[in-house]
Amino acid sequence: MATRASVERLPYGIGRWSAGWVAVTGLSLAVLALGVFAFARQLIEGEVVTGLRNIGTMGGATWGLYVAFIVYFGGVSFAGITIAAMIRLLNLKHLRPISRMALVLAVISIILAALSVLIDLGQPFRALINLPLYGRPMSPFFGTFSVVISGYLFAGLVYLYLDGRRDAAICAERSEGVRQTFYRLWAAGYRGTPAERERHQRATFWLAIAILPLLVIATSTLGFVFGLQVGRPGWFGALQAPGFVILAGVSGVGHIIVLAAILRRVLGAEDQLNPHVFQWLGNLLMILTATYLYFWAAEWVTTSYAGHHHEVALSNALLTGEYAWLFWLSVGSLLVPFLLLARQFVTGQYRLGVMVVSGVLVNVAAIGKRILIVIPSQTHGTLLPYGTGSYSPTWVEYSVVLGLLALGALLLTLFMRVFPIVEIPQYAEGG
Repeated sequence: MATRASVERLPYGIGRWSAGWVAVTGLSLAVLALGVFAFARQLIEGEVVTGLRNIGTMGGATWGLYVAFIVYFGGVSFAGITIAAMIRLLNLKHLRPISRMALVLAVISIILAALSVLIDLGQPFRALINLPLYGRPMSPFFGTFSVVISGYLFAGLVYLYLDGRRDAAICAERSEGVRQTFYRLWAAGYRGTPAERERHQRATFWLAIAILPLLVIATSTLGFVFGLQVGRPGWFGALQAPGFVILAGVSGVGHIIVLAAILRRVLGAEDQLNPHVFQWLGNLLMILTATYLYFWAAEWVTTSYAGHHHEVALSNALLTGEYAWLFWLSVGSLLVPFLLLARQFVTGQYRLGVMVVSGVLVNVAAIGKRILIVIPSQTHGTLLPYGTGSYSPTWVEYSVVLGLLALGALLLTLFMRVFPIVEIPQYAEGG
């Protein structure tokens, strides 16, 4: 094992567990245990313990909270990998400190999305066997698992590995024992020679080029799962796929702002995560939020003014009916951050607190919008002669979702305790 002196030399407090880190880890494990217990109940007793019911005769929704979070987690992962790829392609050196945290956030999010898919299935282990045997490659559902989850995860892991080789080599020089072995395996002989750096830069450049179209296709595929269902009011439309891409960027950038602000304080990385980084992220979030608000307004005007009477009924349920509280909460959680960020852009006076609040609010809106996409079109949007349905998640569903969020927090915490989540500055490379 590494000696105390060698551990002290590792950057950003790696290997050291303060009371705060232990508390966060313990809380995450406790909530995760609750989620595992709830899923065990669901696995043993079936989905009758959830609020999910068949559409129509049972007056329910077959897709609920789990599917909403599949889309949400997938969107967060999209933004993380996209930002890391754009930083590399456009050579945005001042944003390098957020590149690795964006990658880690993306990898963790896609793992959570994959687990959400399995949790939503009544018999997940049977599904894993049947997918390669009976899957239809032309189906968006097949693409969700093969392109969105598998492609995302592989691309993210490869990019994260290449991005971390240099820092792994630095950490290996400052460690001993098992810790040093781990860093040497990650570094894979990295020495930082000019030829090696040039080869490394070339590899990450072409990987970033390959990743970007994959990300757009994969996130659009999630939108096609809904948008190609012609018999479901509220889903069938050309804006589903681009809307999924834009809202993915909104939620992901918001997450990165909040995470970067937390790490700036906890890790003492004020020099790396400087105001210019947050200014860039805040402006990007403002543009993405404005774009999505336009998409949302265009969709609402079209369905309300000239839509089929089933579309109008669904629109009324969102605007003034059962889902109105969530609809207007989501609208407000997008509009308020846009106005706050636009004011900062116009005045040139950027405040970290305003951007953090905006990052939190847009994720509230993203979760709300995912729920509004998934559920109302099942309970209020059928074209068949069925009555209006309802859906209310049970404690099992809430506990499982909280368990997934706790698992994400736990994985992020563990990563930060063993590896630099912010790139080690160049001046520290030798010492």
